Amino acid sequence: MATLKVPAHVPAPSEDAEQLRKAFEGWGTNEQLIIDILAHRNAAQRNLIRKTYREAYGEDLLKSLDEELSSDFERAVVLFTLDPAERDAFLAHEATKRFTSSHWVLMEIACTRSSHELFNVRKAYHDLYKKSLEEDVAHHTKGGYRKLLVPLVSAFRYQGEEVNMTLARSEAKILREKISDKQYSDEEVIRIVTTRSKAQLNATLNHYNTAFGNAINKDLKADPEDEFLKLLRAAIKCLTVPEKYFEKVLRQAINKLGTDEWALTRVVATRAEVDMVRIKEEYQRRNSVTLEKAIAGDTSGDYEKMLLALIGAGDV
Repeated sequence: MATLKVPAHVPAPSEDAEQLRKAFEGWGTNEQLIIDILAHRNAAQRNLIRKTYREAYGEDLLKSLDEELSSDFERAVVLFTLDPAERDAFLAHEATKRFTSSHWVLMEIACTRSSHELFNVRKAYHDLYKKSLEEDVAHHTKGGYRKLLVPLVSAFRYQGEEVNMTLARSEAKILREKISDKQYSDEEVIRIVTTRSKAQLNATLNHYNTAFGNAINKDLKADPEDEFLKLLRAAIKCLTVPEKYFEKVLRQAINKLGTDEWALTRVVATRAEVDMVRIKEEYQRRNSVTLEKAIAGDTSGDYEKMLLALIGAGDV
């Protein structure tokens, strides 16, 4: 359910590559031309442009962009230009580094990508960094975080709609017992959250709600300051209602004293071709203002233009 506006007539990759080269030449960079091309091409087209650019000019397009652009605008353009699996591998690698570490980014990638997408992320990570994603996540996390995140990034969930209702009832009961005993990182809780298909998990959580009179995430708020519980709640939200999770990330990024550009850029670049329509609907429902208006009010210049182009705000 993409919102990315790809022109009806898309120029040949060689033409796009040539136009991008022209955008970099001369005294000043033509940022608008870069936006007009890269923000309006899908992943397959962007990959072809990169391949063609390298063949024609002997340089990776990403390197040229890095040299010509700067700050948040550069990050938005480069992140979006990357192949999705490569982009996720880059973000995951960044999330295991000391100064940019983020349990949230790792959880987000693991829970909102399909099994095949996550498999491709692990492959890209292996190719790019000569290590496994699981190895780096295990090395850079500890305690409950490690117990949850390693199996999450290792998962290859069943993608179908088949649901076992007997299993849903028994696992809802297990979850209730463990949560009542405050055993939040118990191996059974971790196993259910990290291995069950999204359809099966939804059935389990629906039964939990019906049988015990509370949504599971409400029961997981027993200790609102517990950081592991926050991550566990977010993982459940990502697996079941990702648009609500991403709406919250965007709201917090925009409503902060000083915008959290990293979070804003990450969500827009990674969801533009996936579920941005649903995220925008959720944002407007929750905030009584469009995401376009919120972004325009909080950003400026080429960075603003790039973000608005990516969320499908028409020609900017």
